[in-house]
Amino acid sequence: MRQAPATAIAALLAAALLGPASAAEDAPAPPLPPERPEPAGPPPPPPEPQAAGVPVPPERPAEGPPAPAETAPGLAAPTPALAGEGDVPPLPPERPADLDAGQAALPDSPPPTTTEAEEEACRARLKELGAAFEPLPSISEGACGAPRPLRLTGLGGDVAVPSGPTVTCKVAEGLALWSRDVLVAAARAGWSKPLTAIQIGTSYQCRSQNHVAGAKLSEHAFANGVDVAGFVVGKDVTVGVTTQPAGSPEEAFQKAAREGACKSFTTVLGPGSDPSHATHLHLDQRERGKGYRICE
Repeated sequence: MRQAPATAIAALLAAALLGPASAAEDAPAPPLPPERPEPAGPPPPPPEPQAAGVPVPPERPAEGPPAPAETAPGLAAPTPALAGEGDVPPLPPERPADLDAGQAALPDSPPPTTTEAEEEACRARLKELGAAFEPLPSISEGACGAPRPLRLTGLGGDVAVPSGPTVTCKVAEGLALWSRDVLVAAARAGWSKPLTAIQIGTSYQCRSQNHVAGAKLSEHAFANGVDVAGFVVGKDVTVGVTTQPAGSPEEAFQKAAREGACKSFTTVLGPGSDPSHATHLHLDQRERGKGYRICE
């Protein structure tokens, strides 16, 4: 057999040793992995489970023009603003003119009325009681007034009424009976002197009760009430209506006068009744149902 040259054998050995490495070098490089994406924010929380049976509310509708305001029954609907007026509110109506006392106040009770025969009978009784009086013309002043007023100047037993109050015959008769049956005797019991005068402040006056605006009319508005401020006993004793010393003749006189007035008048108010009557006795002949009286 023919032997191969040594150079050929060396070349074959070199190819055998270097062949795999060269093949690896000649193979294409594997592809690189894609770049890692940038980290995102935290994932949104999962929706909360809805309770069984609870409906999901609908989405809120788009804003629209405001609904018209409801109008109370019996009132006219407001007039819509005219174009171009903007948001300026309308001016309020002008304030009406002020009313006088008689028109502004609400009637308390109708003016006391009597027939001609009843009035004549009352005046005849006044004369028998020794009262001094004179008729006055009818008074008409808005809601106030008196159809047959009198000016009272004196009572029986020479008891003067210096202020000459304007009153109805019924009030004058009540004062005459009160003086005769209560005051004269109380003055004698306290000082052994006669009652000489009754001091009366307000009589007829067109006004509301306690001068309160808008209140009902007072009985003064009908000449059907008087405010007594004090009494004169003899020539030198004056008894007021305010609180007197305990145990004094003045206190005893006051008590008798106030209790006795309830028999001659349908309304008696004085110190302790309310602040408006802290300095005088209010007496009137207001007519009430079933003979009801107020004595405070």
